Amino acid sequence: MTEKAAALSHLKVLDLSRVLAGPWCTQILADLGADVVKVERPGAGDDTRHWGPPFLKDADGKDTDQASYFTCANRNKRSITLDLAHPDGQAIIRQMAAQSDVLVENFKVGGLKAYGLDYESLKAINPRLIYCSVTGFGQDGPYAERAGYDLMIQAMSGMMSITGRPDDVPGGGALRVGVALTDLFTGVYAATAILAALEVRNRTGAGQQIDMALLDVGMATLANQAGGFLNTGNVPQRQGNSHPSLAPYQDFPTADGAMLLAIGNNGQFTRFCEAVQRPDWATDPRFASNTLRVRNREVLIPAMEALTRTRSTAEWVTLLEDRAVPCGPINDIGVAFDDAQVKARGLAITQPRAPATAAQDGIAAIASVASPLRLMATPPVLRRAPPALGEHTDEVLAELGLDAARIGVLKQGGVV
Repeated sequence: MTEKAAALSHLKVLDLSRVLAGPWCTQILADLGADVVKVERPGAGDDTRHWGPPFLKDADGKDTDQASYFTCANRNKRSITLDLAHPDGQAIIRQMAAQSDVLVENFKVGGLKAYGLDYESLKAINPRLIYCSVTGFGQDGPYAERAGYDLMIQAMSGMMSITGRPDDVPGGGALRVGVALTDLFTGVYAATAILAALEVRNRTGAGQQIDMALLDVGMATLANQAGGFLNTGNVPQRQGNSHPSLAPYQDFPTADGAMLLAIGNNGQFTRFCEAVQRPDWATDPRFASNTLRVRNREVLIPAMEALTRTRSTAEWVTLLEDRAVPCGPINDIGVAFDDAQVKARGLAITQPRAPATAAQDGIAAIASVASPLRLMATPPVLRRAPPALGEHTDEVLAELGLDAARIGVLKQGGVV
């Protein structure tokens, strides 16, 4: 573990979120040094603790009952268990909110109001509080009270309609992205909004509520595809791994598999043509510009595919990288983590768990992907492995001023 000056070490974050979008946001803040306290249901915890297989393994290599899913979004946090439906649990949350800079929650719209834990109620206690609400569809509109899930949003936003191969080719049909993309992007956008709200608070002294919706984020991340539709009226269609606005920019078959070519300008195309001893392609009036290559891809791509099949993927990568033509293998995740650049950047990390915690469930360490945020003066820090359920309950309650006797009473009553 490292203990360095961290960008957000002065901030306290109260995390009432679960599953992925909210926890992804708070893990970003935690990686940057914020003290994030994750509140979980007694006896059950975050849903993702049980989303397996795969499960974490003990020292003997046997599966435990703890799903690995939880670990991807909850490192550097402290976990407490608390029953929000109990008045004593609500009182503890109010006490914590009074001392927090940020609160993140992903309850259904109005779900926390019944407990007196909505923004207006907590604002009265702490006017400086940044209160970030994450929902499927936002705080208003006809769908506001609906539950929202990543897969549903990928479908509704149109993301699935542009992911996959066309219907008329083998394997055609709409597909989801291989990770919960809208959840993850919502977490990133939420963290950005929180940092902006904190900057406003630095100027005004006032907190505010942030309304993050998975649907809003799903529509925003359509990016150039949305821009094309909104400005032309043409509905984008699925086209596999090819690009609607660039060519050649897709996968190509090789002698032993496939490779990816990402040619984005005329210079790169010219160098590719020279490397494969087809300089005539670069001067062919059908392929002389990117726009022409896109319009004539039905001719260009089959000709290129016939040529790319003549060498192995590794041979193509060696040949084209030396000529600054973007290309690469299509790795599985195992191969990706074995890549020299991935290793050089230290993207796979392992965090040891507290000895007492490891002794209870046999899990000595947990691996995850390093934060991609490389602040040179105030880098992300590694302080805690993803916590066991309620691992820090006593510690956090003691910091609030509760003595051992009071904590014991709360445990007996099922509040914590």
